[in-house]
Order: sequence, then structure tokens, then C-alpha cells
Amino acid sequence: MSRRVVRQSKFRHVFGQPVKADQMYEDIRVSKVTWDSSFCAVNPKFVAIIVESGGGGAFIVLPLAKTGRVDKNHPLVTGHTAPVLDIDWCPHNDNVIASASEDTTVMVWQIPDYVPVRSITEPVVTLEGHSKRVGIISWHPTARNVLLSAGCDNLVILWNVGTGEMLLVLEDMHTDLIYNVGWNRNGSLLVTTCKDKKVRVIDPRKQQVVAEKAKPHDGARPIRAIFMADGKIFTTGFSKMSERQLGLWDLKNFEEPIALQEMDTSNGVLLPFYDPDSSIVYLCGKGDSSIRYFEITNEAPYVHYLNTYSSKEPQRGMGFMPKRGLDVSKCEIARFFKLHERKCEPIVMTVPRKSDLFQDDLYPDTPGPEPALEADEWLSGKDAEPILISLRDGYVPVKNRELKVVKKNILDNKPPPGPRRRSTCDPDLSRPALEEVLEEIRALKETVQAQEKRISDLENKLCQFTNGTD
Repeated sequence: MSRRVVRQSKFRHVFGQPVKADQMYEDIRVSKVTWDSSFCAVNPKFVAIIVESGGGGAFIVLPLAKTGRVDKNHPLVTGHTAPVLDIDWCPHNDNVIASASEDTTVMVWQIPDYVPVRSITEPVVTLEGHSKRVGIISWHPTARNVLLSAGCDNLVILWNVGTGEMLLVLEDMHTDLIYNVGWNRNGSLLVTTCKDKKVRVIDPRKQQVVAEKAKPHDGARPIRAIFMADGKIFTTGFSKMSERQLGLWDLKNFEEPIALQEMDTSNGVLLPFYDPDSSIVYLCGKGDSSIRYFEITNEAPYVHYLNTYSSKEPQRGMGFMPKRGLDVSKCEIARFFKLHERKCEPIVMTVPRKSDLFQDDLYPDTPGPEPALEADEWLSGKDAEPILISLRDGYVPVKNRELKVVKKNILDNKPPPGPRRRSTCDPDLSRPALEEVLEEIRALKETVQAQEKRISDLENKLCQFTNGTD
């Protein structure tokens, strides 16, 4: 009687490989702020990295193709008055990024497709509502313009970026510092971890805790939690003996873990990155020099160790490319952007295949850039699964779509304070003149943007010319 010793899996031979030296991003002064966020955000167009900056907080945005040494005078995104702690690209617009800072604000930025000449200092919208530093931001996976922020004031706030308004404030739910927040697949629930050693599952629209688990890991160090595609929860933390652990939990029976594994005795917090299409979780510890990856299945022991990518240099942070930004012709199933002290190194995870044809089993339809809901629909109680796209012909990023912010006039809601004096100027007469001025300003802005693009193009041509004559 034959006995199967090795578990069958198409991801058993996944291997990681760093790119060549000329495809790295060199000379970037990565932030030294002590905060457990990834410091890097990536999408199919850009890589954004939180950097050191004097007098405030900043991050750098580079087009993916702009590899090699980064000019020390490269424009930054600078608007915060204190260090930036977290950044996150909008899943529905590849030119929009949000940033959270120690200055208690969240800012949303529009990044042009060309490299700007000067640093970007004006956000599209500034979201003010926290009283202490804001360390976590996360976009809603399916609803347009819904952004979550969590601060050291123990508040979780949901914003409508399209109007600049608060949608919901989740208060009195967390008694201490919030470590991380994650959405489920359709954005109907949140999972949070907190310094009070509890993992909470929250329905944000009902503003209630649906499930709660105290001490999923016994250690005192920070816990992380993320949702799996099927609704289970994956956690990383520490045991009493300070050994790093991972756990898998089912909400139907939150008391006992489905799986609990000990890993090693390193003290870096494990950041989990999850690919729902392949059901693989990648664990990257800050200060580690390795990436471990596990496959999550419905059969015991549920969490299956696959392999470890090891290197010599420790990582300061890590970016994770969405599935639509991968090279399907090379059977690439994940791409990481590992931050060193002075550079960013892409690492490609590949499934070895002999055929050059499109591999249907590796690339099921994956969430695309179109939102399934508007912010108001989601707030009213609707849920929708992500709108999926096929990667068969590869994904081509769409052109720059402008984020329009329509601010409601708060004065419209207030009654007049009393009998008003008759104004000497007739508002009907001044309105056409005002519109004319606004039109002139709009035209001037367009001219400035066109000139900046022209200068950028000329600089690029000049660089090519000088490189050719050397």
C-alpha cells in the first residue's frame, strides 16, 4: 500500500530571487522612525517610500521604471509638519496615495504620471479629526473614496475622501494603542489588534464588536491580524517565552485556534502579507533578513510551511505589489520591495513552469481597479465583492484619473444668526466676475502643469543626450 509522504501543492517550489543591481532603487534615505509599519507602498505604476526629511515628514514617489541611482534633489511629497508613519495607495486609482503622520493629520495626494520638477506640497484633501499621531491608514477594498485611519488616541475614523468628511468614528472600542487594522474581502468587517492583547472583529457601520479574543498570543509584544478570503483570521505574535508565533482562527469558534505554530526567538514584529488568489501568507519581520511563506488550506494542519527566502541584509520595511502589477509571462506570483538603509530592492517570487503559456491555475481572476460601490451605498448598508479582471493578456495601468473633492459648505446647514444687514454689493452682479477669475486660475494651473511636463521631458532628453556623449 503506497503512502503519500509529501503534500501535493503547486506552490511547493516557489522561490524568491532579487533583481539585478541596475533594477534596484539606490540612494534613498529610508526613514528611521520607530514605528511598525511597512514604510513602503507599491502599485502597478509607482513605488512610494517614507524617507528622512528635515523639518517635517516626507515620502518619495518613483515610477516603477525609474530604477538605478535616485537624484538627491528628486522631488518629494512634503506637506506634513512631522514624520510620516504610514502610506497607502488607493486600490481604485493608481495616482492617488494617502499618508498618515505624527502631526495628527491624514493627507490624500494626487501623483502625476510624469516626474514633477518641484516637490509636491499641496494635498488634494487634508483630513483632520485625530487628537494624537496617526499611525495606520487603509483604503476600503471595494467602495470608492472610503479611507480608514487609526491613531494613538485609540480612535478609528472612516472618511469619505471625495467630500473630506468623516463617515464614522469608532470610539470606546479600544482601551489602548491600536497595533493594526485590516479589512475583510468585501469591506463589511474590520479586524483590529490592540495593546490590551485583544483581537477584535468590528462591524464599522453598526459600530459594534462582533467577536473578540483576549490573548491570542501570550507574549507582551505587538500582535498583527489579517482576514483570509474565506473569513478566517491569521495572527502573528509572541509566546510567553518570546518565541514568535503564527495562528489561524475561525470566527465561529474564536476560543481555540485552528492552528498555532512557533517559529523562532527573534524579536522583530512579523508583518503578514496575504495573497488571496494563491492563499499564501508571506511573513516579513522588521530587522530580519528573510521572508517565510506558508500556504493556508482547508485540511490539517491548515498552515503549511512552504519555504524561506534568505538574504544577508536586514529589511527596514517592505512593499507588496498587488496581483495586477505582476509579470504573468514569467509565472511571477508575488513581488516584494525590500527597504535597506539606502536602497530599495525588488524581490520576485516565482513558480517554476516549463511552458510559456498563460497559467490559468496560478492566475485566477483578481480584483481590478474599478470600485464595486460608492461611499454612500456602502454607508447605507450595501456590500459587494471586488470587481474581478483577468490577467491573461497582462494588466495595463489606466491613465491618470483626477481625484475630485467636493466639499459641502458647512454654512448651508446653519440658520442665519439674526436679521442680516443689506449688503451694498449685489451678489448676482459679482458672480459672473468671480466665475471669470476662477476660470483664469484654472487656465493658469493647466499652463503651469503643461510647462512642468515640458521641462521634465526636456530634462530627460538632455540626460539621454549627455549619457550618449560620455
